[in-house]
Amino acid sequence: MEVQKFYVLPKLPYDYKGLEPFMSEEQLRIHHTKHHQAYVNGANNILQKLDKAHKEGLEIDIKATLKELSWNIGGHLLHSLFWENLAPPSTNTKMPGGLLGDVIVKEFGSLERFKKEFSQAAISVEGSGWAALTYCMQTSRPLIMQIEKHNTNVYPMFRILMVLDVFEHAYYIDYKNDRAKFVENFWNIINWDTIAKRFEELVK
Repeated sequence: MEVQKFYVLPKLPYDYKGLEPFMSEEQLRIHHTKHHQAYVNGANNILQKLDKAHKEGLEIDIKATLKELSWNIGGHLLHSLFWENLAPPSTNTKMPGGLLGDVIVKEFGSLERFKKEFSQAAISVEGSGWAALTYCMQTSRPLIMQIEKHNTNVYPMFRILMVLDVFEHAYYIDYKNDRAKFVENFWNIINWDTIAKRFEELVK
């Protein structure tokens, strides 16, 4: 089987109207087809640049190239996770069950405490970035990670279970500059089933 050499924009697991009224069709469509696509294109362009340099023996600015590649790959992979951990509000289970629910309560004391800390992490990201729920395999602890841009303050080797995009492009059409309102409404379209399955596959 031929190994995939380049990145591809993933299809959404719902239609562009599927997250309304908490995320509009216009907001979701532009975010997915314009912003996410730009990271896919950016990463692939750099891979092609590297392929050409390696094949033809060309000199490249390694530091600048790898920094740009990190930005675009990070944007692509985080967005791919983001789409998967969203779901139409009619299917929202409101809270995680099973093993994930147990470890969240054990670590944070309650689901409400976790949601509060996660929301605070998302709202307080400096500039553009993400909030993420991660899991440390060495300590068996779920921890919140605040990512600036797509690639700063990342805990190396931690497995990401859930992410929330707080770049302005994720909410500016629907919420203008009200990031806090966007974060509040995120909990209405979260896909706990997918996140719980992601966790169970990790620890089984």
